[in-house]
Amino acid sequence: MVQQDYASSRFISALTKQTVALILAGGRGSRLHDLTRWRAKPAVHFGGKFRIIDFPLSNCINSGIRRIGVVTQYKAHSLIQHIQRGWGFMRGEFGEFVELLPAQQRIEAEWYKGTADAVFQNLDILRSHAPEYIVVLGGDHIYKMDYGKMLASHVRDQADMTVACFSVPVEEASSFGIITVDGDDRIVEFNEKPAKPDSMPGRPGEALASMGIYVFNTQFLYEQLIRDAHDPYSTHDFGTDLIPYLISRYRVFAHHFEDSCVGEANKHAYWRDVGTVDAYWEANMEMTKVVPDLNVYDKHWPIWTYQVQLPPAKFVFDDENRRGVAIDSLVSGGCIISGSTVRRSLLFSDVHVNSYSHIEDSVILPGVTVGDHVVLKRVILDRGCVIPDGFRAGLDINEDRKRFYVSEKGITLITPEMLGQGLHRNL
Repeated sequence: MVQQDYASSRFISALTKQTVALILAGGRGSRLHDLTRWRAKPAVHFGGKFRIIDFPLSNCINSGIRRIGVVTQYKAHSLIQHIQRGWGFMRGEFGEFVELLPAQQRIEAEWYKGTADAVFQNLDILRSHAPEYIVVLGGDHIYKMDYGKMLASHVRDQADMTVACFSVPVEEASSFGIITVDGDDRIVEFNEKPAKPDSMPGRPGEALASMGIYVFNTQFLYEQLIRDAHDPYSTHDFGTDLIPYLISRYRVFAHHFEDSCVGEANKHAYWRDVGTVDAYWEANMEMTKVVPDLNVYDKHWPIWTYQVQLPPAKFVFDDENRRGVAIDSLVSGGCIISGSTVRRSLLFSDVHVNSYSHIEDSVILPGVTVGDHVVLKRVILDRGCVIPDGFRAGLDINEDRKRFYVSEKGITLITPEMLGQGLHRNL
């Protein structure tokens, strides 16, 4: 038997060409509160110009997987609109695509009942593409990963299913599916969100967590989804039902994220769940560091998105008390900072900040207008907010709680509805 070089780029490229990726992007993201009132979590803006869905989509393209389905359900209009506008560059004549797979009751008069059911209801579409491997991804995390390397480890292990995993502190592990592996990284136990997770052997205080990223041999996946669909006791979820059923019966292996993450060699593997208002604010604030852990300036592994055609950012006035400046901040196209100061903040596209205002440690989503003499600190402004002259937020949490949502760590979230402006159509 010829020894296969599983690390070769040619071998990995052959694997990715035989693969279809399914991104599960139907989640509500209720822990983000009003940020997901009118949009699905994968459609939430992130990092100054992106949306969360752009990260798994970019990982697919950069990994060489150019056949992608995006499974949608909850309030998907802005997500669908974003994908249609920003991801239409795939060439159908070369067999490339980003297909939208909304819940459409293809099999019975029900919406998607779980992650596994969302894939099951699209089996006829998957069969039409005839892949050899299927990668199932979540659409709501921030990270850079080469899925080709995970596919190679899947083939090397002769696995039926491979689960991507990474280590988390034990005190945070109850939010994840927790994995136990043997010496060959074969999964021998899986507990979905255990109340009292155990540490890894030899690594006290750390647990091995599932990332919700799976590789399947295609025919094996079809068989297991059909079996699960006919199980009246199943909730039709990968973590709750399929993985626990499979690990004692088939070859299910773990793939360690650090073996395929993309980033600086001297940094820890970057992965963020921005599922709460605090986590969302913190991950955005990390981007304002001189050298952030997430490198979006990487030309080798770019993050693609929909590019709004806007003029360059503009900073005007240089008077002593009226100077337009931004310090340790990200400022996107179409922004005008007119005689105001912005510090350690992210301004998304088309944000206008008028004179004598001060913005600090804040995330300002697209299309926001900030009036004169405004003070904002540790604030998230949702898309379309119009902030009146003299407005102050983030200075007195107790006052903010009377009008807005304030997180556990004191981040003030403000939406147009909270201001009585009702701009929910601007998603």
